[in-house]
Amino acid sequence: MNTITRIFRLFLFLIVAAALPLTATAQQEDLFDDDIRYNRPVGQDGVTMFEPPMEDDTPYDGFAVKIGGAFAQQMQAIDQSNAAPANSENNVTEIGRGFNLATANLDLDAQLARGIQLHVRTYLSSRHHPEAWVKGGYLQLDELPFAGLEGLMNNISIRAGHFMPNYGDAHFRRTDNADAIQNPFVGNNIVDAFTTEVGAEATYMNSGVLLAGGFGGALNPSVENPDDRAPSWHGKLGYDTQVNEFVRVRLTGSAYYTASSNDGQLHSGDRAGSRYYSVVGSGDWSGRIRVNYGEQTTAFMVNPFVKVGSLELFGTIETITGEGDGLNDGTANQYAVEAVYRFLNDNLFLGARYNTMDGDLNLAGFGQPASWSDVSVDRWQVSGGWFLTNNILVKAEYVDQSYNDFPDGTVETGAEFDGFMLEGVVSF
Repeated sequence: MNTITRIFRLFLFLIVAAALPLTATAQQEDLFDDDIRYNRPVGQDGVTMFEPPMEDDTPYDGFAVKIGGAFAQQMQAIDQSNAAPANSENNVTEIGRGFNLATANLDLDAQLARGIQLHVRTYLSSRHHPEAWVKGGYLQLDELPFAGLEGLMNNISIRAGHFMPNYGDAHFRRTDNADAIQNPFVGNNIVDAFTTEVGAEATYMNSGVLLAGGFGGALNPSVENPDDRAPSWHGKLGYDTQVNEFVRVRLTGSAYYTASSNDGQLHSGDRAGSRYYSVVGSGDWSGRIRVNYGEQTTAFMVNPFVKVGSLELFGTIETITGEGDGLNDGTANQYAVEAVYRFLNDNLFLGARYNTMDGDLNLAGFGQPASWSDVSVDRWQVSGGWFLTNNILVKAEYVDQSYNDFPDGTVETGAEFDGFMLEGVVSF
């Protein structure tokens, strides 16, 4: 099928998908009244928002519970190839056009007391775990319910439980299983910094200054092998300011360190799987590079964000270093830059992203004997989307990804894939 025919069919699908929710009731905002305070909006209102707000004028009306969720469905039309001979065991799988397994989240938020809330997220359906299971949950304190201590929390928020550490800004713009409404693209970064750890962190924000820090543990914590385990530490420093009516500037730098871990998971801890199904190996995480160096991990990420009128520019500069038993030592670097232009009251957008990574990877994770190879991966994404309502988004993406310098004998040798993705998202 030629490219013009593909574009026409995808455009026709968008029109049909867009027509379905037009019968929505005009009282949608009343049906989804949100009594949970200090909460990042889950719909279109949360786009370009990073940390939850420190100030919230939502009145406190006592104990409240909010049940929310998200649903995402993709149609995939991707072609792929590699340099393996025909009929080789390392040849890529033949794939065609079709729908992927729908993903779904269930969110439970409870306002337990003034300034104290609980959040729990359950993956009802995900690529890696098609069965329902709890992703994580945490307690968040934005006020102290003690007489005389109210002022201590004016600029501080504390979080404790099982959650993604506030490392970098990319995790605020990524897709979390079915929660894809803040992501202007379909896929996440090639190296995807996302995990959940048991721990605690504190965030300070005042006059544009951001300071966050905390500690955590393993993705799947255990009391066994105490000599092989050490806490992880993370921190973030940044500045976010609205320069004038049209210009906003944000710059953050983040660090993550663990001295010893049974299985470092910062860049391989997303248990939902990737959005590009059955492409170029890696199982449920096909299309991604899961950097996991083992025992000791040190990572740094810098994220600039500039918004000028309707144009958003967002960047990622990241370096990851690992030290282990000699076979698990290495360094990887990642760079990403994206531009998104929103128009018609921000209901429509167009975007483009270039993402590349290079580094040392242990080929044991690619079906080969343990040895190191210096490789790189490049990806282009071009997208467009339409917010039909605050809670409904339809988006399309063209993706082109190539694998470079992988040695002979791997599926990734000379591999590339390209094609179109369509995604419908409901989040409330």
